[in-house]
Amino acid sequence: MSPRMDNPSLVVPGALQPLLDLTEVIGNVGVPQTTLDLVRLLVSEINGRVYTLEDIADKADKRLAKVSDWRNQTVFDDAERSALAMAEAVTLMTDPVDMAPDEVWEESAKYYNDEQLGAIVMHIGLVNFWNRVNVATRQEPAAFR
Repeated sequence: MSPRMDNPSLVVPGALQPLLDLTEVIGNVGVPQTTLDLVRLLVSEINGRVYTLEDIADKADKRLAKVSDWRNQTVFDDAERSALAMAEAVTLMTDPVDMAPDEVWEESAKYYNDEQLGAIVMHIGLVNFWNRVNVATRQEPAAFR
């Protein structure tokens, strides 16, 4: 399928920069970039946003290819697993009233302070936003960074 339009973040005047600014803010609170990347890829996979990983195979974290099966993989540490569980819970919204159950929240709070946990939640929301815009407008698969 071809895109329905150019990416809305480029079409709507002034839309792109605030999103990039928020991405930068999220990246400056101490959550490892590798964790943010794992979260971004998992959220994107859940949402049907396709990324190509082969273009960066030599430079990328090899664990990216395993993120869709993160529960069964041993390559992720406990902090990463807690962030992935949060990403999955918030993205799937199986319980919209309590989309991040206490056990998921409490597990993440073991590894991240409030500022970092807030950044992870904002990152999940921002990735969901990007995914929905890109999927709705049928943007082409993108290279993962």
